[in-house]
Amino acid sequence: MIKNKPLLVGLTGGIGSGKSIVAKFFSLLGTPVYYADDRAKWLMSNDPDLKKNLVDTFGEESFLPDGTLNRAYLAEVVFGDPEATKKINSLVHPAVKLDFDKWAEMQNTPYVLKEAALLFETGSYKELDKIINVSSPIKLRISRILLRDQRSETQINEIIDRQLPDEEKNKLADFVIKNTENKMVIPQVLEIHHKLIG
Repeated sequence: MIKNKPLLVGLTGGIGSGKSIVAKFFSLLGTPVYYADDRAKWLMSNDPDLKKNLVDTFGEESFLPDGTLNRAYLAEVVFGDPEATKKINSLVHPAVKLDFDKWAEMQNTPYVLKEAALLFETGSYKELDKIINVSSPIKLRISRILLRDQRSETQINEIIDRQLPDEEKNKLADFVIKNTENKMVIPQVLEIHHKLIG
């Protein structure tokens, strides 16, 4: 018997939109969730080909003497440099895609979720069947980030500026979850879940 391939569904949203909470709700419904950003960090430290490519492109300083990723160094090199950002994405993105594809094939559910901050910005949304965007007002997002992260409002605004505005993401997405103070998230998750398993 041929196993049906699960539907590949992207879950995205700007920083502070609440996409991690939404991902948790989906996983409580039994949906496997692939956390692309966490997995990318893992691959950068553990995938031998990717490690070699990072050293070849950004130098030996990309890794600390104990072999772990030198995040501070890479962040410094890449931050504010569009060319370096493009380079690192061109190395990391294919490794994550390969890893995600292998992972998705092993799942036995009607659909799987790929949770990633920059699905639209990197163009990787084109490799998925459906996209869910978690949308939230900017003021609310900033207040959430200030509560949870050690970041200044200036740093938060810089990150938001590098991400596609919600209005554009909402137009590109197949489903939009509105995470506002006056709208319940769980009923929206359930509605999308039923459509995807339908």
